[in-house]
Parts: sequence; C-alpha cells; structure tokens
Amino acid sequence: MRTIVICSGGLDSVSLAHKVAAEHELAGLLSFDYGQRHVKEVEYAAACARRLGVPHKVVDIRQIGAALSGSALTDDVAVPDGHYAEETMKITIVPNRNAIMLAIAFGMAAAEKADAVATAVHGGDHFIYPDCRPGFISAFQAMQDAALEGYAEVTLYTPYLNGSKGDIVADGAKHGTPFAETWSCYKGGVRHCGRCGTCVERREAFHLAGVIDPTEYEDPDFWLAAVAGRGA
Repeated sequence: MRTIVICSGGLDSVSLAHKVAAEHELAGLLSFDYGQRHVKEVEYAAACARRLGVPHKVVDIRQIGAALSGSALTDDVAVPDGHYAEETMKITIVPNRNAIMLAIAFGMAAAEKADAVATAVHGGDHFIYPDCRPGFISAFQAMQDAALEGYAEVTLYTPYLNGSKGDIVADGAKHGTPFAETWSCYKGGVRHCGRCGTCVERREAFHLAGVIDPTEYEDPDFWLAAVAGRGA
C-alpha cells in the first residue's frame, strides 16, 4: 500500500511514519503550516523524511489557520497546563483542522496515484477533538469515496485510532522510532514544558508503555500531579 503520511513532527506521526516505512510503501511525508505556535515541529518532520529517504512536502495554509481563530495553538492565547481530559483543554481545538488537512492530503494522494493517506489520530484524542473520533474517520472516508468516485481510490489509514498513546510509544519502539527527534510541546519553547496537555500525555505514555522517555522537560514531574488530579 503506497502511503502518504501526514507528519507534524510529533511523537505520534513520526512513529506512524516509521511504521508505514516498515510495513508498507512510504510514498512521502506531508506537513502543514497553519500558523501554529509550535511550527518548529515541522523541522522534526523534515528530519524524519531525510532519515527514511522519502520526499517531504509542507503546505502553507496560514491564511486558513488565521481564519480559524480562538485556539491557543494559533492565537495569542495562553496554553493551559494539565491533562487532556480537563475542560480547559478545549481552548486547544482548531475547528475542522483535520478535515481541512485530510481533504488536501487526499487530493494530493489522488494526483500522485497513492493508495492511502495515513494519520496518527488515537484514542487519547477522543476526549477533546471531534475530528479524531471513529465517527469522523468513517464519515470522512465515505465523503472521499464519493468525491473521488471514478477517478481514484484512496484509503484513510488510521492504525492507532482505537489505541492509546502508550500503544503508539510501544509500536514506535518496535519500529526503531528515535523519540528524542520528535516534538510535541504546544508551547514551542527550547525544551518541552512538561506541563501542557500534550507534554503530560507524552510523559504518561512512556510510563505506561514501560519505555524510557528520552525527552528533556522543563518540569519533568508535573505529569504525576496532572494524572492524579484527573483521577480525583
């Protein structure tokens, strides 16, 4: 299955790229610049493409991102600390982001005669992001089947859809993913902050997977309180 992987440069998508390279035919990596404050992770996607020996394309949709205002990922809004399961994390939603990116990716896949588009949505995202849930994935596939009918058949490949981030870490380790060469933090500093939702989830995932976390965090122990608070 000749597959284009949507790769942000984060832990999930880089692990997915290594998985596809090992199990299928990796046609290339596709990243998006939508004006996110942590666009530095695209550099990690480029490094992943070089490592795997495939093309890397970056699509500039900053004008679209600017129109999707109100998110802490695109606007001058503070990124909250804590676990993704908390209500405060809804400020990190960029409305319709995955639908927009996937539509572009499917058009490119059809043009390039690829068989599939892969994205690393996973069960941990279901709490907060509606365009990461199984219902959205199946609906989007149906829409694209209609949109490309008679022209191309492209499959939306989401192997992590019903798994946890811990499962992704385990799978990434299996396929030799260099976790230190991935970027997750929403705050986009010099080091991972250790306090935002994606840092907490990342730190917890390594713990649950029983894999050593090579990431340097500004606050390496905050995740313990965040996870404990979620269960309280």
